[in-house]
Amino acid sequence: MLFNSIEFLVFLPVCFIIYWFVLKNYLKAQNTFILITSYFFYGWWDYRFLALIAFSTVVDYLIGLTIDESNSKSRKKALLIISLVVNLGLLGFFKYFNFFVDSWVDAFESLGIEMHRGTLNIILPVGISFYTFQTLSYTIDVYREKLKPSRNFINFAAYVAFFPQLVAGPIERATNLLPQFSKKRVFNEEQGISGVNLILWGLFQKIVIADSCAPYVNSIFDNYESMNSLSLILGAVYFAFQIYGDFAGYSNIAIGTARLLGFDLMRNFNYPYFSRDMAEFWRCWHISLSTWFRDYLYIPLGGSRGSKWAQLRNVLIIFMVSGFWHGANWTFVFWGFLHAIFFIPILLLDRNRKNVNQVSENRILPSLKEFTQMLTTFCLACIAWVFFRASNITEAFSYIKTVVTKLDFDIQYLFMERYNVELLLLIFIFVLLEWFHRTQEHPFTGNWKWIKITCVIFMLLTLGVYSSHQDFIYFQF
Repeated sequence: MLFNSIEFLVFLPVCFIIYWFVLKNYLKAQNTFILITSYFFYGWWDYRFLALIAFSTVVDYLIGLTIDESNSKSRKKALLIISLVVNLGLLGFFKYFNFFVDSWVDAFESLGIEMHRGTLNIILPVGISFYTFQTLSYTIDVYREKLKPSRNFINFAAYVAFFPQLVAGPIERATNLLPQFSKKRVFNEEQGISGVNLILWGLFQKIVIADSCAPYVNSIFDNYESMNSLSLILGAVYFAFQIYGDFAGYSNIAIGTARLLGFDLMRNFNYPYFSRDMAEFWRCWHISLSTWFRDYLYIPLGGSRGSKWAQLRNVLIIFMVSGFWHGANWTFVFWGFLHAIFFIPILLLDRNRKNVNQVSENRILPSLKEFTQMLTTFCLACIAWVFFRASNITEAFSYIKTVVTKLDFDIQYLFMERYNVELLLLIFIFVLLEWFHRTQEHPFTGNWKWIKITCVIFMLLTLGVYSSHQDFIYFQF
């Protein structure tokens, strides 16, 4: 079930009414209801994969209890390894099996050796990368004794399958979300209003910004060989805003929906395109994933301790694994590699914690230096986004090559029967909205909040893309 669908528009109010008006005094009933509705929400896409979530849930629930009850360190470690093998094994099979087969065959064929390409027709379960990492964080934290295991199976199962963030995050830590299922929840009007505001802003980011960018991006990337430099540059810029509006929009709807049910999820985006360097960008983009890799991979590898060579190795590993997490394609791995290359100079100069304050703090406009830094960081991100969006590595390099060799900056009429610059005004308005509210979660604050809410609703009704229904990009990951 999609957040931007009629089904969800019916589903959420029904859940809200039953949850608060029928079950408000019964915590166990509320948690059971969340579990049932979460499985219904996921099963709406494909009920067959409910067994996969249930299996992961049972495995990690039992392993968590057994780790806690064991007095042997070696046995605890063996149990953790079982959890890692089961969860990463399922993820690897469904997401990467065909990728490894194709890569193996391609490697031999490049040497002139013909091999049979024995791939399988595997359906990638929606959200498997997200809920796999969420359950792994639980068993790892139990192993590290940072968290006592849950002895309430309903609470744990609801934590794993919690529908607002089940299929595209934020990737919640058990230390944050799981205890909330044990506490009595009382409806808080302020929390509910902030939830509705986040849902509204998320829908605007998705339906107005991301889905408006999508046809331009598709038209330019699908026909990049006939595009001039201006169109190709705009294609990268449009995709940057498409994926940001799409993913940040989903995250805001998820966080807002959770608040309507009395839960607080972690923030996943913090205006990343106002970052002054790549280190700041990764503190603001997909925060739940970047902090997951930091805590469960980067720090165990040694983090920023040790020699510079060890730090460089750790950075390269973390970014390339992050790229591989996004998809079974060398384009994602190279996207991660590029971000490592962009990050390494900052690390070598010990400037990775330089820009931790709010950009243009207590000022309306950025300084020339800040503007240049933000523009440079955005351009680097756009170069990397070309590889993220391209179908393969060859296409990505060809796209970049065409930008720098086909130096034609005329306004071009696209195959979608629109001029390539038509979307710039909408993006400019969106950037201004975010800039002047960069210290808040959403723009619906201050004395003019009702005017802003009215304008956003008007833009949703008039500029929102509904005819060409767009799935969320991160569903494929």
